[in-house]
Parts: sequence; structure tokens; C-alpha cells
Amino acid sequence: MKRTGLAVVIAFSVLAVAGLAAPPGFRSIRVPLTDMRRTYKGFTGGLYPDAANEMPFDHGVAGIAKAGQIVPRDTAGTPDPSGKYVLVSIGMSNTTQEFCGSTPCGPGTFMSQAAADSQVNRGTLAIVDGAAGGQTADTWDSPTDINYDRVRDTRLAPRGLSEAQVQVAWVKVANAGPTMSLPAANADAYRLVTQTGNIVRALKVRYSNLQQVYLSSRIYAGYATTTLNPEPYAYESGFAAKWVIEAQIDQMRGGPPDPRAGDLDYATGPGTWIGWAAYLWADGLHPRSDGLTWQPGDLAADGTHPSAAGRAKVGTMLMAFFKQSDQTRCWFLVGGACALVPSDDEGTAAGASSGSAGPGRRTGRPTAGRE
Repeated sequence: MKRTGLAVVIAFSVLAVAGLAAPPGFRSIRVPLTDMRRTYKGFTGGLYPDAANEMPFDHGVAGIAKAGQIVPRDTAGTPDPSGKYVLVSIGMSNTTQEFCGSTPCGPGTFMSQAAADSQVNRGTLAIVDGAAGGQTADTWDSPTDINYDRVRDTRLAPRGLSEAQVQVAWVKVANAGPTMSLPAANADAYRLVTQTGNIVRALKVRYSNLQQVYLSSRIYAGYATTTLNPEPYAYESGFAAKWVIEAQIDQMRGGPPDPRAGDLDYATGPGTWIGWAAYLWADGLHPRSDGLTWQPGDLAADGTHPSAAGRAKVGTMLMAFFKQSDQTRCWFLVGGACALVPSDDEGTAAGASSGSAGPGRRTGRPTAGRE
């Protein structure tokens, strides 16, 4: 490593040890999963197997088939042309702030943008913000968690909706106060893999007609002034989402259930088809390949929660994803047509960018070299 590079690493380490936030624009020495050409601590990047950002063809075909099963249903779950299907958010404070945030939904949030967009299906699609402040991953990982009763009683029922109508979920979860980063065996990213696998199975128990689950990981937290969920944990949560999706792909190709993620079989097992939604992380002021940055003004005073500008940024990325994906546009848009097979550029969840993240192993296990 060049001496200047070593100096940057030492400087960043001093800040971390001292418990100080990195100054605005300070480079974190972390590369977005979508832009990685080598590895991070021995782990390959990309959103999907083979260090690629494109969804594998077989998984894409399965996701399209699941999209075709998303139909309006009555509150008992019976298909009904005059019924509804529900897209629900699952997660913590950042999740709800980006998805809706208040009543009425805050300007720029995903639900606010969707409500104002004439292309979005407002007839049979119902969008419900089930996420709530303080609801970390361990409050969603069992079907008996009170969060699900809260969503049923305070978010669905007041709109005349039921759990039997929930057919798509956007999941963005994290843990409060993580202390162990990769590659430690007890790293928070590994804990998130287990919790997310449990959440997927819990969702299927509560929402019997669930067809698709979309994951997003945390936004940038390099400006954080608290220990709630700073870097590198926000960044490493992307690996957790990647590994859960990869575990399902491997299992559906005939492999055994992943020891951390558990059984994710959506054909005969307890799972539901899983894919990436928008990938939200970028290295602060340093643009990723599609131009995404996180300015200090995109975050609230704690450097962890999004400001109004940050919420709008996420809302815009989610809107672009749901409008463009082969697996979503047929149920998200008015008159949206279900694809027969994935398009050539299908699967990117990075916003405007697409393309391979470079060579690497599909398992996500450590490989030689580091980014």
C-alpha cells in the first residue's frame, strides 16, 4: 500500500477509536457493492452471485412468475377483481421515514411520490407503511412479534385491508448499537443474515398470499454522531442482504439451506421469493458509478436518519426500481405488462446504473485481494 493510503487508513482508525465522526467528505475506504472490482475484507461485491449486479436469469424468471400470481383479493384472501393487493414496508425508523414517515406522508417520500404519479396503480394496489421507529430486526423475526399485530390493527384494518391481501413486502432492517464488524464470526452482518431469513419466514406465516420480498440495506452513515448504527455497519448490512438473496438462489438450484439464513425454499418450503430493491449506499461525497452521493444535508443532525432531502432521494430510487423492474412493473403500474422473461438489463437495484460488478466467486466467501 502507498504511504498516502496508509496515512488515510491510520487517520480513519484514529477517528474510529476516539469515537469521533468522520469529517464531511472523508473517504471511508469502502466501495459500493455495485462498483466493487476486487473484495472487501475478502468478500466479493455485486448485488447477486458471480459479483454481478444483474439478477440471475433463473431467479428472474421465478420472480416474474411470482409477479403473475399477485392478484386483487378480498379481505378473506379470495381472488376478486374488485379487491386489493398490498405492498407493505417492514423495518425501523429510517424505513418508515423513507417510505412515508407521517400522516399524511412527508413530501418526497416513496408513498408521497407514488400518490402523485399517474403511472402508479391506484386502483388495485394499496401501499401501506408498516415500518416504525425503534423497530429493529429482532422485533420482526418471529410471526408472534407484536409488530405484526400492530400492522394488522393500526395500518391495515383502518384502511379496510387485511393480512390476506399483503402480497409484496419491502424490508429494510438493522440492529441498534452494533459492535462487531466483518470478518468476525459474530459480526452484525452475519446476525442480520439470520434475522432476515427469520423475517422472510415470519412474513410468509403472517401473510399467506405473500409472493415477493424486496430487500434494501442502509444508507450512508459516515456522518453519524451516535453509536446507533454508524459505519461500517450501515455499509456491511448490504452484505447481509446480498448473502440472504444468494442463499435462496443457491438453495433453489439444489443446494442445502444456508446455515445462517435457514430454509428459504419458496416452492415447497417456508420461504418467499426474494430480490433486491434499490441499493442505497454510496461513500458520502464520493460519487458511485451512477452518480449517487450522500451529502451532509441529506442526513439529520445525528448523521444516521435521513433529512427531508435524504428521504426524497430514497423515495426517488425506490420509485425508479418499482417502475422499471421486470418483477414489479406489471403490478405497480397502471396497465403494466408482466414480462415473459427478464430483459437484458434486468436485476439492477442500484438506481440508474447497471452492469457487472466484476469477476469473483458466487458464494461470497473470502477470496484473494482486497478493494
